[in-house]
Amino acid sequence: VQLQASGGGLVQAGGSLRLSCAASGSIRRITIMGWHRQAPGKQRELVATIATSGRINNADSVKDRFTISADNAKNTVTLQMNSLRPEDTAVYYCYAATVMPRRDYWGRGTQVTVSS
Repeated sequence: VQLQASGGGLVQAGGSLRLSCAASGSIRRITIMGWHRQAPGKQRELVATIATSGRINNADSVKDRFTISADNAKNTVTLQMNSLRPEDTAVYYCYAATVMPRRDYWGRGTQVTVSS
């Protein structure tokens, strides 16, 4: 599985950004896609994921601000980020989990910077 992320950038607090991630390769084995992030000096953390069943898992810190959606026809997951805060500043990584075999895949990180 290959993951190609796009989006990110610099925005002022309160602004919005959109991240997209397109999957290719053994996409039929993907069960979950989404985003994690890693801020300087911190561990990587889950932001939001969406399963092929449609089940969504959001971090409490982004609920009501970030929305994850999937376009199954395009094998793409989008993260719409609204009301951004300086603490959202991080490198965001696209993520996919597969079965048979069970494996995690990571895309290249994309920088999101929110200025105060």
